[in-house]
Amino acid sequence: MTASAPGRAVVVGTGLIGGSIGLALRAQGWHVSGVDDDPVAADRALALGALDRVGDDPGADVAFVATPVGAVAGAAASLLASGVRVVTDVGSVKAPIVRAVADARFVGGHPMAGSEQVGVEGATAALFEGAAWVLTPGPNSSDDALLALRSLVASLGAEPIVLEPAHHDELVAMVSHVPHLTAATLMRLAGARSEEHRALLRLAAGGFRDMTRIAAGHPGIWPDICSENRDAIVAVLDDLIGELGEVRSMVADGRRSDLYEVLDEARTARLNLPVSGDLPDRLAEVRVPVPDRPGALAEVATTASTLGVNIYDLEIAHSGEGDRGVLVLVVAADDGARLVESLAASGMRAALAALP
Repeated sequence: MTASAPGRAVVVGTGLIGGSIGLALRAQGWHVSGVDDDPVAADRALALGALDRVGDDPGADVAFVATPVGAVAGAAASLLASGVRVVTDVGSVKAPIVRAVADARFVGGHPMAGSEQVGVEGATAALFEGAAWVLTPGPNSSDDALLALRSLVASLGAEPIVLEPAHHDELVAMVSHVPHLTAATLMRLAGARSEEHRALLRLAAGGFRDMTRIAAGHPGIWPDICSENRDAIVAVLDDLIGELGEVRSMVADGRRSDLYEVLDEARTARLNLPVSGDLPDRLAEVRVPVPDRPGALAEVATTASTLGVNIYDLEIAHSGEGDRGVLVLVVAADDGARLVESLAASGMRAALAALP
């Protein structure tokens, strides 16, 4: 399932993300069918070129469930029952979904891309270019399904990252869920103040607009997200409230040096955010003998993600005899030794070789 071997895909939910997936797949030569609870939305996706046809496609090569997170498990189960080869989703909460869909052909997914635009009207084939696309296999997910999805999302221009479902939910509470709630709260506060001070929103400069842009996203998905990822979101909100309390004290007490230190630390952290880039000058190959069983690829890939090691290419060499195979990973040469050392600590003996 790659750009070089396109097949048949199904998209369930034809909004911004589902429509963008359809456009991106069709640009690669895939035949894309799609359905939506709202027939008008599906017809509009067809008219805009995000679909080849409206309807199901039993036995398709891959399906993407792009519904609110509360509806993902049911839709995924139906697709699997229809014979679709590999099923994934795009929801921003993963642990409860992966627990509910315990099938070798299902791998949870979350493209970290979006727009303040709403619905398929805002869809674009380029939405995922340069974006992280998290894949969260469960204990039953097959390595072949994970490898196929990793290859497919990479062909759409995204950077595939493999994480454990619960770890994903903890991280995304910090970098996505709480930022959205914070932006919405600040925008709501400004909106209320604008009723008394009509010039307030007219004075909103670039910083305010940048910080609150995500508050323009459709609110319909957020009650489900906050319910399904409640514990992680509440924990981050508690930390944020505590930090804001500290900043309030610094401002109220005139603690200039403490305030400067906080702002300087924040500036440094912001400047050090990783950005997408080209391939490094030197690459290395890491070969990892593993049991030929579900979960082996996920274990190695999550180790790499935890270390911050990007996997530029990956393949599985299945053994013709016995129950072992070899994972072949291509990573930056400077990262290879760290990855091999970490894998050894978890009982995997990997070999490292520089690539010409």
